[in-house]
Amino acid sequence: MRLLLVEDDDLLAESLAEALEDEGYRVDVAGRAGEANALIDSEAYALAVLDLGLPDGSGLDLLQRWRQAGYRLPILVLTARDSWEDKVVGLRRGADDYLTKPYHEAELLARLHALLRRGTGSPTAMLSVADVVLDEQTHQVRRGSEGDWQVLTATEFCLLRYLMHHPDRVLSKAQLLEQLYTLDQDAAAPNLVEVYVGRLRRLVGKARIQTRRGQGYLFASH
Repeated sequence: MRLLLVEDDDLLAESLAEALEDEGYRVDVAGRAGEANALIDSEAYALAVLDLGLPDGSGLDLLQRWRQAGYRLPILVLTARDSWEDKVVGLRRGADDYLTKPYHEAELLARLHALLRRGTGSPTAMLSVADVVLDEQTHQVRRGSEGDWQVLTATEFCLLRYLMHHPDRVLSKAQLLEQLYTLDQDAAAPNLVEVYVGRLRRLVGKARIQTRRGQGYLFASH
């Protein structure tokens, strides 16, 4: 599972990235807003940790830009700005959580784990794209409002959830394998992506999960 860390303090970024990698995550670090924008536009991240004080722009503006662009990944703001007014602004701009510096590493990791479990933080844990509805609590999916709920295996749920959190975006086989590998190393054989995509297509329709030859797969929202 790949995370984006936006932090301009090199020592803090290195320490936090190491802690996250020890937890089994893969971490890309950006020290500037421009670099963070380039990364999020080119990679499908499961979560972002965002500092607000960046040398080339405001983290709040970056946060707002990502939400307006349709990025649905959970975002945790990690900043020295500790007034309640700053927290309100950050949450209203689209942050899913807000943690101030200095912080306890154990608390930060616990908050990240909680955000990843909750996905986008929807109170009902329902993720809807086009006519497909995924219940992130019960791991069931249905197609259309009148369709029957179908129970997914852990691997099917992991793959479908990742695709639906990045609609209309081509995801490479390597990116999908990375998600499966974090769930179950035995499920990460390259040919199993095609196997699970085939299973999911039977549940949500071939038109929803499209193949882009030589590039990967795309979950179509229309």
